[in-house]
Amino acid sequence: MDLHDFTGEAMYFDHPLPASAAALIAAAAAAYGSEADTDTAELALLRAYLQAPDHLSVLVALYRFYYYRQRYEDALLVADRAIVAAAAELGLSSDWRALGPAELGAAAVRSMTLTRFLLLAQKGAGFLLLRLGRPAAALERLEQAAACDDHDRLGLRDLLAWARTASAREQAAELGEKVHFIRP
Repeated sequence: MDLHDFTGEAMYFDHPLPASAAALIAAAAAAYGSEADTDTAELALLRAYLQAPDHLSVLVALYRFYYYRQRYEDALLVADRAIVAAAAELGLSSDWRALGPAELGAAAVRSMTLTRFLLLAQKGAGFLLLRLGRPAAALERLEQAAACDDHDRLGLRDLLAWARTASAREQAAELGEKVHFIRP
């Protein structure tokens, strides 16, 4: 499994990945596969994180590791860390709730690629929240990202529909016998 498959990484992230962190990501990828080697892979990725905690390549590798192991809570923590790191690099608030179209539009002038990465990390967090059975929180994340994506270039439409349906079902279930969910 390739935990770090960015072709032309420099195109995505301005700061080069330290060689030692890159070697640890490669070691994790080599160890990934069997259950016995999972601990070795995770340890290598965590060591890379300690060496370069704000480097987006490290965060992406760690996110993928947790995601593919179906450790969604851990992946969500990493997605949030990636959002904070990307926002800091763009000079934005670390609170994703404060990132509206105006802020992200100004950030896109500085780096469209990094702004897109931030929005994709937000989409990933929303997806993870859906997988974790937290549709209201997912909907909040996805709607915030969609507010900055008028033409659905990030492919949020289907996730938003899933989140809206799951959130409506959750609300109907909380009301018990009084309300029945009717699919739109």
